[in-house]
Amino acid sequence: MPVAFLVTLLLTPACRAVCRRFGWVDQPGFRKLHQIPIPRAGGIAIFLGYAAALCTRHEWTILPAVFAAFGTGMLDDVVNLKPRTKIAGQALAALLACGAGVQIGGAGVWWHIPLTMIWLVGCANAVNLIDGLDGVAAGIGICVSGAALVSALIGGNAPLVAVSAPLLGALLGFLIYNFSPASIFMGDCGSNTVGFLLGCFTILWAQKCASVTGMAAPVIALAVPILDTALAIVRRFVRGEPIFAADRGHIHHRLLARGFSPRRVAGIFYAGAGFFACMAILLTAGTYSRGPVLAAFCIVIWLALRYLRYDELDSVGRVIFQGVLRDAVTTDIAVRELEAAVRRAQSVEECWMAVKSNGGRLGLGRATMQVYGKTFAAEFGEPGERWSLRVPLNGGGAMDLEVPFGTASAGVAAFADSVRRTMAPKLESLRPLRAFAAAAGRR
Repeated sequence: MPVAFLVTLLLTPACRAVCRRFGWVDQPGFRKLHQIPIPRAGGIAIFLGYAAALCTRHEWTILPAVFAAFGTGMLDDVVNLKPRTKIAGQALAALLACGAGVQIGGAGVWWHIPLTMIWLVGCANAVNLIDGLDGVAAGIGICVSGAALVSALIGGNAPLVAVSAPLLGALLGFLIYNFSPASIFMGDCGSNTVGFLLGCFTILWAQKCASVTGMAAPVIALAVPILDTALAIVRRFVRGEPIFAADRGHIHHRLLARGFSPRRVAGIFYAGAGFFACMAILLTAGTYSRGPVLAAFCIVIWLALRYLRYDELDSVGRVIFQGVLRDAVTTDIAVRELEAAVRRAQSVEECWMAVKSNGGRLGLGRATMQVYGKTFAAEFGEPGERWSLRVPLNGGGAMDLEVPFGTASAGVAAFADSVRRTMAPKLESLRPLRAFAAAAGRR
């Protein structure tokens, strides 16, 4: 650890100068808090400090994998890789780690390799996503690698001690320059390397755990970046946005919007990551009941989500727990039955009976249909304030719908679309003029 600390501490200023010389800087912008260009490839110093410490310990096996992760991030910093290319590089690093013995469940089972690769790629991207504020990614990395080191020392896990201590030292040396206001960012070459290594640590950590709760400890140590990544995926999926699209919905953005300063936000992250790190150590080393620790973890996560107030999570909760999903299924069934009845209809009157049978289930208050000189009307609820909608029926008439205020509009929209798509062509085929022409032809 001292070697990694000193090398990173001494090389970071040089790295900062090199970044400025080659233009590897992060420019101010819409999603940025800094007002001047900041060097963004501080991960070079982290990687060199880590590699130097491993070399002094004669630990070579994991270095090729770490170099692949670092190289992928460095290319992304310099030429801005496409997401699929970046993931391919991360997958290569993960495959090399598997070859070095870093595998979920240990070596010998083929499906452990793809599972390990998914985990390592996910960890690399999780730390990359959370690296949006001065000192946050480095501080979280310190908490997680520190927890891994303590657990390894308690459990006698020598391989984990050998790989976690150098990262702890390197990040401590780098944080001096990266804490707010940062004079250098770690960049993708740093966040990719740190996230990849933290993923490796959790696997080596879990390999020595005898119980299921003990194996959950490394995941709990990484709870902060995992939570931020999971929230980003849910947010973007619910909104129909690309998963890799940038936005201002990360946890640090929400806290900044609450009025916290960047330093205060970093402190909140450190406190959270430190809390989860302590829980992970207790789960690994404790001889007592682990139930209270897991319960405390769930409570803290729940309180954090309540405080952050994500609209997307509220919407998902409504869909799952407040009947929105059930209403959507009911609407779909009613529309399907309406369309089936319309297709079977042999007259305009039978088409109207299909509307009359299903209108109430779709949230209508009243429906009126004027077609071919005939008028049909039906009431589906108590009188009250309503909004109205007219659906044209291919020139043969129209259907006027009245909907009570406060009624979910999804059922009405589905009904109107069905009327236009299914009933209008059916009424066209039942036109009196066509019926008369058909009869004349039979004569």
